[in-house]
Formats: sequence, C-alpha cells, structure tokens
Amino acid sequence: MRTRPLKVALLGCGVVGSEVARIMTTHADDLTARIGAPVELAGVAVRRPSKVREGIDPALVTTDATALVKRGDIDVVVEVIGGIEPARTLITTAFEHGASVVSANKALIAQDGAALHAAAVQHGRDLYYEAAVAGAIPLIRPLRESLAGDKVNRVLGIVNGTTNFILDKMDTTGAGYQEALDEATALGYAEADPTADVEGFDAAAKAAILAGIAFHTRVRLDDVYREGMTEVTAADFASAKRMGCTIKLLAICERAADGGSVTARVHPAMIPLSHPLASVREAYNAVFVEAEAAGQLMFYGPGAGGAPTASAVLGDLVAVCRNKLGESTGPGDSAYTQLPVGSMGEVVTRYHISLDVADKPGVLAQVATVFAEHGVSIDTVRQTVKDGEASLVVVTHRAPDAALSGTVEALRNLDTVRGVASIMRVEGE
Repeated sequence: MRTRPLKVALLGCGVVGSEVARIMTTHADDLTARIGAPVELAGVAVRRPSKVREGIDPALVTTDATALVKRGDIDVVVEVIGGIEPARTLITTAFEHGASVVSANKALIAQDGAALHAAAVQHGRDLYYEAAVAGAIPLIRPLRESLAGDKVNRVLGIVNGTTNFILDKMDTTGAGYQEALDEATALGYAEADPTADVEGFDAAAKAAILAGIAFHTRVRLDDVYREGMTEVTAADFASAKRMGCTIKLLAICERAADGGSVTARVHPAMIPLSHPLASVREAYNAVFVEAEAAGQLMFYGPGAGGAPTASAVLGDLVAVCRNKLGESTGPGDSAYTQLPVGSMGEVVTRYHISLDVADKPGVLAQVATVFAEHGVSIDTVRQTVKDGEASLVVVTHRAPDAALSGTVEALRNLDTVRGVASIMRVEGE
C-alpha cells in the first residue's frame, strides 16, 4: 500500500462540504483501505474564514481558492460551491495543474459539461459528478457504467425533494400550495427563495445531465422544456384522485420511437397510483429507468441534504483516487450518437383539461368538434353542474403535444368556454 497520502482540496465548506470533511476524518482508515493509500485534506477554500468549522484545522482554511487549486501537489479537487463562476474557472484551473475533480454542481455540468469533459481529457484527468443528480442515489454511475452495454430508452423521475415534499403534502393533507411551501421552508427543505426548485430549474439541470448520459448525446440546459408547479391546486389533486392518480413534478428524458432524436422535459404530471413513482413520499427522490435489455429499473433514496450528498461525493472521491493510483482515468463524456434534441411539440403525451363552460345544450358537441379538428382523440369526458356553474373535464388519448396545445388555444376561442381552469399532462402509463 502506498504511504504517501493523496491530497484533496475542498472548495466550499457549507452543508455538503462540512459533511465531506467530517466523513474524510471519521472514516479515514476505511477510506485508506478502500483506496489503497491515505487521503489527506490539504486545504479548504471558503468565503468566511472567521467562521468556526468543527473538526477542520483552521490552518487549512483559505479564501484564495485559485491559489489552492494551483498548488501543484493537489491530487483531487472537490467542488461543492455551486453556481457557474468561479466554479467553472476553478475546475479548469485544477485540470491544468494536475488535479482531477469531483463536483456536485448540477447547474455547471448541465450548462458546460461538454467543455469541462474536453478539458479533463486534454489534461488526462477525471471529472466525476454523481452528487449532481439525486443526492445519495447511485444513478449516474449505473447509467454510465452498469448500463453501458444496454440501450436506455426512457428516464422518468422525481429529482427534486423540495417539490416532492410540497406536492405530497398537498395530496395527503389537502393543503394549498402556499401552506405546503411554508411547511417545507420551516423544515429546511425549501430555500428562502424557492424559485429554482418550484419553477423546475433545478430539475431541468438534472434532466439535461441524465439525458446526455442515458442517450450518449449532447443535451444542454437550454434544450430542456420546463414548467414549474406553482399553479397546481387542490382541485387538480381532486381530479387526479378521481382518475386514480396523484401529481408529481417529473423529469422525463426519452428517445423518440424511431430512435432518431431525444427529448428532455420537466413539468407537473398526473401519474397512476399503480406506478412506482406515485408512492415516493416526503422529500425523497426516485428515478425510473427503462432499458432495452435490463427492462425497468428504479433508483430510490434521499435526494438532498448534507450527509446524503456527501456520500455521493465520497464515492466519487474513492473512484478518482483509485484511478490516480492506477495512472488511469474513468469513463468520460460519451456523446457519440449526436442525436438531435426534439422540441416539446414533438412529444407524444396525454392531457387532462378542465374547462368552465356555459350551462346550455350543445356545449359538449362543440368541444368534441374542436378536439376532432385537431386530430386529438378523447378518452373520457366528465360534465358537472353545480350552483348554475358547469364544467367539463376531458382526458385525451396520446397525441403530439403541439396538437394538444393547438386544441387548448382553439377551446379558449369558443363562446361557450368561459375559461380553462387547469391543464395537466398525464404520464406513467
């Protein structure tokens, strides 16, 4: 066994970074045995050096992250500061000065993953980022390695714990959106500004990463269709329950039926209670993978938090250190298929549409005609009248999203339709 330690630089020492440092210290002997050499925390870059950090030698703390990654004796840089800059520059600088990188930065990988992988290859270094998607759940490595000999056709998942907590509370307690969000904030699941979560930006970054790995093609954040879940109401959950469904914010990456393109999208959707994802509760994550030979696989577990995310970071650290000792690198970027990324309009899906309509004869016939004119087949219709107010709930068969969107616009122009109360896609058949 090698006795000279592998030196690790830690960029960021917040919730995740402090857990990484703690595990490196408390599990030092185990990590040494698993890697084949000891690992040493050689420096910690932070913004506030005066803050007391339990278990970390103050002599290791610095505010000069650039100088830390340029030292030349650093073997691995662990980046958990997040954001685009200065993380991007620090990572490329680390490669230039001989260090491999472990990152938890979903936004950066989704936006600039191709360029970062190219820089890693240029300098003969590793870039690992298991912690960037779904926290502690082993997902990227199974897709990139375990399923490397298979053909993945679809990845469907809950990849944001905050939104799943909110929707689960709305479903199980009848709470409204704001009430459920307030509870999530009080428990620490939601940030003071929850926009990245509830508007789907966080999930979209993860969808871009998953799609790129699953389909061996370039998928950027801008390629991902995104809808938030702030407009989901208690009435939507009531409608879902009548259909034997619940509502989840889903990241969906799929290969077109002809194999000629891929799509990636994030939006709220109704899914049947019989689907495995329907039972994912609280702030947990789960990802459902459909592969040609392996069939259906589900990955489930805590998708965020300091300790779970640090677990994924340490798993990557062990792998990268082993590669370093063996003077090799692990699997890098795989985009050989170069498949085009299709638009949302090409996606084939179902819709649940709730309409406020005039209470008079012929309304249903007019609505049905609009669907027929746009080539969209109706699966079920439910009409109700209460206190002089009439409503129609229409569930369609599968059709291109562009046709369904055109149908909705045409419905808005009918004199007998007073408003579109809600629109939601139906997935997970």
